Amino acid sequence: MKLKEQIQNYKPYNEQEEKDKQTMLKYIDTFDDVLTRKNEFAHFTASCWAVNREKTKVLMIYHNIYQSWAWTGGHADGESDLLEVAIRELKEETGVKNVKIVNPDIFSLEILTVDGHVKKGNYVSSHLHLNVTYLLEVDENEVLKIKEDENSGVKWVKLEEVKKVANEKWICEMIYGKLNEKLLKIK
Repeated sequence: MKLKEQIQNYKPYNEQEEKDKQTMLKYIDTFDDVLTRKNEFAHFTASCWAVNREKTKVLMIYHNIYQSWAWTGGHADGESDLLEVAIRELKEETGVKNVKIVNPDIFSLEILTVDGHVKKGNYVSSHLHLNVTYLLEVDENEVLKIKEDENSGVKWVKLEEVKKVANEKWICEMIYGKLNEKLLKIK
């Protein structure tokens, strides 16, 4: 599995990424359905930190389930090329047409908790997202469009404002803060 090799080769940024990397590799070795939602306990997702050319802003959506401004992303649903999943989800959730891959390698790894919720009229039990994040670039002048079944807002947020607009405390501190730190190191 190419994904396993990419995760094995990834150099963790901090202790959170090191622990999550080991858990992801264990899940890949243990379960044959981690790329699909059939694995109701944990499955792979892909997100992106979509920044403007100057790398001063990130493109975020107001996520209907989480009731918070958030990054874009979605389920692998059987697809092992998570970079393609991240790009597809970015386009679907924001309406952008042109996406530049800043680096095709994994930008970040994180295991995210998902509380039980109702989606499309059905209850989804609490589970984990084995999330792989990529760094992408979008032209700030592209027309943005809401994907009504998933979000109710799309906007550019200054890096220093991300933690103020998002209300998921752990994700703000542990993930968005980390993504911004890493971004500033490559600017």
